[in-house]
Amino acid sequence: MSDKTYTVNEIFYSLQGEGYYCGTAAVFLRFSGCNRKCSFCDTDHHTGTPMTREEIAEACAAFPGRHIVITGGEPLMQLDSDLLRALKAHGFYVQIETNGSLPAPPEVDWVTCSPKDAPWKIDRVDELKIVFQGQDVEETASHFDTPRRFLQPCSGLNTKETIDYILAHPHWRLSLQTHKLLDIR
Repeated sequence: MSDKTYTVNEIFYSLQGEGYYCGTAAVFLRFSGCNRKCSFCDTDHHTGTPMTREEIAEACAAFPGRHIVITGGEPLMQLDSDLLRALKAHGFYVQIETNGSLPAPPEVDWVTCSPKDAPWKIDRVDELKIVFQGQDVEETASHFDTPRRFLQPCSGLNTKETIDYILAHPHWRLSLQTHKLLDIR
């Protein structure tokens, strides 16, 4: 193991607001940096604080929950097995939220893929969550092998359109950004 530092945007404790684990108490570890430029991104991932593996693990372990959501930007630009092992030593179940552009380390327990632009190099997907903007989600979904498929309205602006699509294509489930509806982080 090295003295590597990671650039962390923020660490906080809240409820998972989206997808399969919606409503689950979770520590959120948000890394800075992304390799995609999404017009609807609601995260400032250009700033951050350098932290070591031990500093991150200790900061996350200070919260009572042991479900951690590692996100970004794109978390797989920084996340590695060394940090994951340090988090696992504190008993964490590790969920990542990725755009699918990079493969995940084997220590990750749950992969939430919200694909943006191809190419995709993620090697496994436990849950597919697509931000719906009227695009061909079936073509995108055909690249990912998971029965757990969620459509999420883009910033809540097209909820009716998203619901109508799901009613016509019932193999999808609705994912709302409930943390925003509840006015929590």
